[in-house]
Amino acid sequence: MTEATQQPQGAESTDLTINDLNSLKVIIDIASSRGAFKPNEMVAVGTTYSKLDAFLTYVSKQQSAQQPQQTAADEAVANTVAGV
Repeated sequence: MTEATQQPQGAESTDLTINDLNSLKVIIDIASSRGAFKPNEMVAVGTTYSKLDAFLTYVSKQQSAQQPQQTAADEAVANTVAGV
């Protein structure tokens, strides 16, 4: 590995996953239900929450649409390997 591709020791990954975004959505939901935000902050929090929710819904639908395609492709490969 070259110096340019090495992460400093103790550095964490900067990857952000769908699971991370789902966790953020839950954190916002819990924090708002516990009154963690001032009234004047609620518009920004609500707008961000709505955008996050819409994005996660979109990604979920995309993954659901790809699931049947992947299953069909897997079956075709299995049939080819099995000689069917």
